[in-house]
Amino acid sequence: MASRSTQILEAAARVIARRGVRGLRVEELAAEAGVSTGLIYYHFKDRTGILRHTLEFINDRAERYTTERDPEAEPLTAREELDEVLLLELQDTPEVRENSSAWGELRASAVFDPILREDLARATLVWVQEVAALLGQVQPMAPAATLAAAAERLTALLEGLSMRWLSGGLAIEHARALLREAVEVELTALRKP
Repeated sequence: MASRSTQILEAAARVIARRGVRGLRVEELAAEAGVSTGLIYYHFKDRTGILRHTLEFINDRAERYTTERDPEAEPLTAREELDEVLLLELQDTPEVRENSSAWGELRASAVFDPILREDLARATLVWVQEVAALLGQVQPMAPAATLAAAAERLTALLEGLSMRWLSGGLAIEHARALLREAVEVELTALRKP
């Protein structure tokens, strides 16, 4: 059984995905999580604490569903791992839909919230660095700045494709095809001296 704080964070991700950050009310969160408002304040102190921990929670959850593999499976090549980590962000599962929706809502709210903006910038930087490291495994001779720029473009594209897919503007298979093409374009550019 999940801990109370995890239960609250799961509920917070659901509420944010459904209603947005501005629609997050502690009373509704308590009802969704099946806990008292006092317990929420005990674990997270205030609304900012809830948002910060929810951002961390959805990052951890995304890390899990994009990197968890069957220990019995054959190891992936560096290119396969890169493709898999990126494409697993475009899965039509409730968990990925909820995570991606909550991430988009947190990003939109960060425009008006300096504390959330800093946390989101930090989380985005970590994601970009992780993708740059994967690109570097595929193209180890590429300069670090070039890898970082390619990772920045791919993660930004992935966020945009995800929002278009979630809002019905793109079919998921088309979004995945566009992402595959972009990865190929970036890797081709990284091969050039």
